[in-house]
Amino acid sequence: MSNLNRRDFLAATAAAAAAGATGALARNSWADATQTRIHKAMIGVPSEAVLKEWKEAGFDGMESTERGASPEEAAAARKLAEKIGMRIHSVMYGWANFNDPKAVAGDLASVETALKAAAAYGANTVLLVPCRIDGKMPEAWDFDIRFDPANGHLKQVVAGDNGPYADYMATHDRSVDASREAVKRLIPVAEKTGVVIALENVWNNMWVSPEFFANFVASFDNPWVRAYFDIGNHVKYSPPQKWIRTLGKLIAKCHAKDFKLNPNGHGGKFCNIRDGSIDWPVVRGALAEIGYNGWISIEGGDLSPKEHGRRFDLILAGK
Repeated sequence: MSNLNRRDFLAATAAAAAAGATGALARNSWADATQTRIHKAMIGVPSEAVLKEWKEAGFDGMESTERGASPEEAAAARKLAEKIGMRIHSVMYGWANFNDPKAVAGDLASVETALKAAAAYGANTVLLVPCRIDGKMPEAWDFDIRFDPANGHLKQVVAGDNGPYADYMATHDRSVDASREAVKRLIPVAEKTGVVIALENVWNNMWVSPEFFANFVASFDNPWVRAYFDIGNHVKYSPPQKWIRTLGKLIAKCHAKDFKLNPNGHGGKFCNIRDGSIDWPVVRGALAEIGYNGWISIEGGDLSPKEHGRRFDLILAGK
């Protein structure tokens, strides 16, 4: 992942504010992908056997799920990976409970541990989902988000009567504020360790439109806070290429999975990459359009590493 300097970050912030203005990319413009370099990875626990198998399958590295590794354990894993010609590029922290006053202190400490582990791994990101909310909310296809860009609070979640969703909207606003405060407290640790806090909104019922999520990430106005975008997680809300173009330079890393929509376009289920509803040539073109040079880690699926690698190569080729 190339570093995002302040000028680029401010440009990304401005782009997020004007999100949605970019026109559709022509299907055959995936050829521009030759101008970008994608590093292939999967998600797992570092071990010699796994790293060797993935290396033989054509992967460049791993995203580690061992978020609580000590600096010594992470440094040993880094040495092992480098001996094999692999890199541990990120640490998956996952969900935190920053909107729970009883849990926030412990989770802040836990994320600090993950940031320090990432530095020892030689990784430059920690994937963090700030919190999750539940309650009565619109179906994915009914959302019509309007929000205040100054504070990230919701104005509406559907067209028309929002009364039935008042509790959801209030909980969302409180969670936005709590998440922002918690992440701000982590920024000095991120800067000290040299590891980016890469925020993800993985089915946590928050920031369900690309403009909304971009606004939250950009609100920190800090290069140590960026987005971890999952290409498959957002299909139920809107096409992933829209998210990619909207987030733009705010994207630090990506996950790759696929999602098969139901025939009516409402809901569906996860599936192996290239078996779902994602238009991968268009997604590859969108990544090229924003100049994305970085890591993409396959998440989930029941394919062998070799078959995952083969399908990944087809995606990278724009097929």
